[in-house]
Amino acid sequence: EAITIETAKEVSPEEARAALAGAPGVEVVDDPAGKRYPMPLNAAKKYDVEVGRIRSSLIFAPRGLDLFVSGDQLLRGAALNAVMIAEAKLKERPGGLKRTADGM
Repeated sequence: EAITIETAKEVSPEEARAALAGAPGVEVVDDPAGKRYPMPLNAAKKYDVEVGRIRSSLIFAPRGLDLFVSGDQLLRGAALNAVMIAEAKLKERPGGLKRTADGM
């Protein structure tokens, strides 16, 4: 998936790589010279999504980025993302996310 992002502040590809490298569920694969970049075959059977080919956007520079993302949609599709969003929202609530003895 090719993505173009417009940001509120200036951001360099290096800053974006550093931020994405620390994000849960994201693996930065960004070495075009070494022929390492996000590809569906490499992302198969992994829960993390691959992000790479990060560069300044020609459209929104210096407040934008272009990047590629690849992930296994059978493992990390809409259902898993919905659960992750729900958990994140519940953690924001007073009292946070609480699990019962049965794990629910």
